[in-house]
Amino acid sequence: MAKAKTAKAAYRCSECGWQTSKWVGRCSECQTWGTVAEAASATPARVVSAGPVSSPARPIGQVDVRSAQTRPTGLDELDRVLGGGIVPGAVLLLAGEPGIGKSTLLLEVAALASKQGDASANGTANGASSGRNVLYVTGEESAEQVRLRADRVGAITDDLYLAAETELSAILGHVDKVEPSLLVVDSIQTIGTSEVDGAPGGVTQVREVAANLIRVAKERGVTVVLVGHVTKDGAIAGPRLLEHLVDVVLYFEGDRHSRLRMIRAVKNRYGPTDELGCFDLSDVGIVGLPDPSGLFLTRRDEPVPGTCVTVTLEGRRPLVAEVQSLVAKSHLPSPRRATSGLDTSRVAMVLAVLAQRCKISMHEQDVYVSTVGGVRLNETSVDLALALAVAGSTVEQSLSSSLIALGEVGLAGEVRVVPGVQRRLAEAARLGFKHAVVPRGSLELADGPLRRADPQLSSFEGMKVMEVDSLQQALQVAFTAP
Repeated sequence: MAKAKTAKAAYRCSECGWQTSKWVGRCSECQTWGTVAEAASATPARVVSAGPVSSPARPIGQVDVRSAQTRPTGLDELDRVLGGGIVPGAVLLLAGEPGIGKSTLLLEVAALASKQGDASANGTANGASSGRNVLYVTGEESAEQVRLRADRVGAITDDLYLAAETELSAILGHVDKVEPSLLVVDSIQTIGTSEVDGAPGGVTQVREVAANLIRVAKERGVTVVLVGHVTKDGAIAGPRLLEHLVDVVLYFEGDRHSRLRMIRAVKNRYGPTDELGCFDLSDVGIVGLPDPSGLFLTRRDEPVPGTCVTVTLEGRRPLVAEVQSLVAKSHLPSPRRATSGLDTSRVAMVLAVLAQRCKISMHEQDVYVSTVGGVRLNETSVDLALALAVAGSTVEQSLSSSLIALGEVGLAGEVRVVPGVQRRLAEAARLGFKHAVVPRGSLELADGPLRRADPQLSSFEGMKVMEVDSLQQALQVAFTAP
């Protein structure tokens, strides 16, 4: 007789939720050891009958939008990223490396929000909270430790309430009593509930805690800000479902050895996702930097070989940044290629183009490439400045201190047009740069008035703009510019 087929037991990773049909010691998704365990057997889907509705469906034109209007946080740089401010009932997730300043930023936001006053002037329909109370829940520190930080940054207000809790039911009890308009939970990986199995920070616990906090935010019109931990790879710890559930996902970045901090939105249901906010983190708090371009430049009296300035676009904001390169003879069989603030694969591609198309060989030399001020440049418009910096360091020739370069370098050695040329050149001209090397055709795409003098030399608000077709031509033009 044939044996009856039995269903294989399913196993699930408690960290990321990855599933497999057999047990393994290491999760293939998050590469964590000892987290794969047998999962409960799946139950067949049940047929759900129609039931009562929470509120009747209405024509979209009759929906009141006053309760969904943005309210400024008091930090202009954060409002820029959020699209004007926070929205009642929205759930925000702020992630960043340990010690980057997430708690300091949110403590500053909580203090400013408690000083905003009653929000009833903007309308509080659909159950939106009309109070100005702010509740800050910490699960990583004691209330006394947070109070010390608040004294240091000047975040002491009467309407800012502080609670140290790690149980979800206790947090919901504080929400019922305080009735806040803004709830900050630091962090969601430290909050748990006894209603489900697992330790705080696990997949099941994070999913249950997030679902309950989102329900409270939507029902009461309370803005909820969740702090999320990140893994060593920079991804948000926990299930990917968390990023889908929340309305806004923010990343807080920066070099721990620098005071510069940057915040980006990778998901925003109420505003743009291509904006960048810059902050200055110090012992007395965190403040916005409306004009951070000067932080990414090196002040020197004489030009130095291996440096080139470019202009990158972060959203609609142009930032002037400097790329530095050092090419030195290598004593290793395989020369080093070290980068900081730039994409490693992009740097390797530019080096290959320089070697093949411009005959600048570096196969026996170490190449070190870095940015100034801890800024990370991911845009392809940095390629031309990177190539000029590496070439200058190789031949020991410096570029003019008043020159900028922007453009994307292709594998055939061509220099491609990049968007936003007018804003980039205007920002460079504002900071005193006199010469620019750009791809051919960039001036025709600019929106502003451009007075062309000849096919290769144009005048833009006092700046000489030189158009080039190839990387080899860009090298000739850039190193001969006055």
